[in-house]
Amino acid sequence: MPSPTSSSSGDRPSHDVIAAFGSDGEPVPLAGGRGLAWRAGDLVFKSFDLAKDELAWQADVLPTVKGSDVRLSFPQRSPGGDLVVDGWTAWSFLPGEHVAGRWLDVIAAGDRFHRAIARLPRPPFVATRTDPWAIGDRVAWGELPTEPYRDVPHITRLADRLLPVVAPSQLIHGDLTGNVLVADGLAPAVIDLSLYWRPTAFATAIVLADALVWEGADETLLAGVGGADDVGQMLVRALIYRLIAAIEGGFEEGSAAIDRRYGPTVDLAIRLSRGR
Repeated sequence: MPSPTSSSSGDRPSHDVIAAFGSDGEPVPLAGGRGLAWRAGDLVFKSFDLAKDELAWQADVLPTVKGSDVRLSFPQRSPGGDLVVDGWTAWSFLPGEHVAGRWLDVIAAGDRFHRAIARLPRPPFVATRTDPWAIGDRVAWGELPTEPYRDVPHITRLADRLLPVVAPSQLIHGDLTGNVLVADGLAPAVIDLSLYWRPTAFATAIVLADALVWEGADETLLAGVGGADDVGQMLVRALIYRLIAAIEGGFEEGSAAIDRRYGPTVDLAIRLSRGR
């Protein structure tokens, strides 16, 4: 999740950076991660792209999460206690790979992750972020008005279908789709956390929306989530979240392309949502 604090002294971590975190070896680029992740030894190096308080929270809290149902990568400190060195962060390396099209497995891994962190309190940084994804999330949940975005394709149709939901909120990962790794004999790994305080069904709906809009899934995918709570209302919110984030983030294809790409999934969400 990009933020205004992003920085880096180059497009790959230097040997000095790698050594500063107590590792060695030549950095090797990793698939995914927007091309910004490099492995050296047992660490993954990423350009610093989180607010400092969120990075510190992940470093301090994630290692305390118990259970073997899911593996988590968390930030590492240098021997001197630093989380950022020359614009780079270091994370524990987890074996595995992302496998395209395994959306139900991604959702199941997300369920495991959400059970593991269910008792964690809401971190302060969730309410203070101002990146495009945070804005999209708040619009989707009525914490920011939809009126400034009514000219964005589909937003008016979706917003007019919104109804209250009663599901409880907790910490969730709002970008699971490409961030679950699988490896033979190991629990799924959940990486690159995008944390929000929402019902867990919202995280599921975001995976469904991503699969339907971007990855070629069809509506039979929804049968695999069974009686997910308020699936229509959650899918409406997931689409608002992604659409607003795309606009706020400068989506390059423009409104016409957004209209075409999202149209069928918006139609599906409208059919599934109750009410007006």
